[in-house]
Amino acid sequence: MDEKIEKITKRMKADNIKFIRLQFVDLHGIPKNVSIPCKLGNLEDLFKNGILFDGSSIAGFVGINSSDLVLKPDITTYSPLSWRPEESASCRFICDVYTPDGKPFAGDPRSILKKALAEIKEEGYTYNIGPEPEFFIVDTDDEGLPIPHDNANYFDVEPVDKGTDFRREITTNLEELGFDVEASHHEVGPGQNEIAFKFDDALKTADAVVTFKQAIKAIVANMADFDGLDYRVTFMPKPFFGENGSGMHCHQSLFKDGENIFYDENSEDGLSQEAKWFIGGLIKHSAALTAVTNPIVNSYKRLVPGYEAPVYISYGTSNRSTLIRVPAARGKATRIEYRSPDPACNPYLAFTVMLKAGMDGIKNKIDPGEPIELNLYELSEEELEEHGIELLPSSLWEAYHTFEESELLKEALGEHIFNAFLESKYEEWDEYRVQVFGYEQRKYLNI
Repeated sequence: MDEKIEKITKRMKADNIKFIRLQFVDLHGIPKNVSIPCKLGNLEDLFKNGILFDGSSIAGFVGINSSDLVLKPDITTYSPLSWRPEESASCRFICDVYTPDGKPFAGDPRSILKKALAEIKEEGYTYNIGPEPEFFIVDTDDEGLPIPHDNANYFDVEPVDKGTDFRREITTNLEELGFDVEASHHEVGPGQNEIAFKFDDALKTADAVVTFKQAIKAIVANMADFDGLDYRVTFMPKPFFGENGSGMHCHQSLFKDGENIFYDENSEDGLSQEAKWFIGGLIKHSAALTAVTNPIVNSYKRLVPGYEAPVYISYGTSNRSTLIRVPAARGKATRIEYRSPDPACNPYLAFTVMLKAGMDGIKNKIDPGEPIELNLYELSEEELEEHGIELLPSSLWEAYHTFEESELLKEALGEHIFNAFLESKYEEWDEYRVQVFGYEQRKYLNI
């Protein structure tokens, strides 16, 4: 038996694992899984050959006429599921998707990111990301509509902050899952929370984001069942009118030979030329990126001027009103914070396109211009125009039409995912635009 398989078999036996979840994501980053009984004697076959599944019912995968696909677990992603009861102890492996002839499936988002990372690895680079996914804890009112779980504000404490116990329980469970949690706090919006975890290479981080969202929802659902109450977690970017939405700011850095190449101790601002070119690439492609980093209709209810939304295509040093911020830390901690992504995105696809945009900046030496240190929220349209600052797309319609014209993103995602993603956005927009909402009825019914 392979040494790695033997080692993981011993761990699973010690953890008393009864069931194995084989997990992957669809086009939209929604976790999917099949559960199989744990048979320790069959693990070698599972890891080497995987299992067949029907891919025709998975969004963005294959048609019914070519439905067979193969799930192969990544042995390094083993994790017991802390929220599952001991009597039915379960573990999870994140899987890659293959065709029956053993080739990586072109519609597998994880494989797309792995391919992008393999390409830069050939040049000696490692791409690291530290995300900051925000979320709301919501109750329901007497009419069954969602309301915030509390009315607390940024960095508030109990009793006004009712999320303290949630965050403590979530953090404990996340640490059992192997997360290195750095901090947790109440965010700006009522019922809004943030739990930040340490950066890692992009593949591990994308895996972690999917696990993070799934774990938090499961943990809070278990707490609600125990309390006999109806509250839950949502990663919806903008669940409440008039309140700040939830983002997933992405702190990014490139390493080579163990050194952060975004740092230059000899430059006036501590930033290397590569860092500035990377910023230039992100700025150049930001409008097209938005379709992937902010992929649903509701994303654009967050991306509006005001509410601290990063809608202005520009960069600054420690300026939180720009799309891209360069935090003050230097040395190995030098990083670029891309602020528009939200937690509705598929992290595998979002990280892929941000990487490709940044590397295009380095390859073509794209100048980002001078940093903006003004509070952009206070500038008029005329003043923004004077500084040459444009806005991100204001709707999913505008975003996917910009995406459609991007040769860079088509190459980054591959023809299969590019076309499937675009088709799904056309369908989503068509579905949305014909709806009639309560706002319209209240405003126009008496016409």
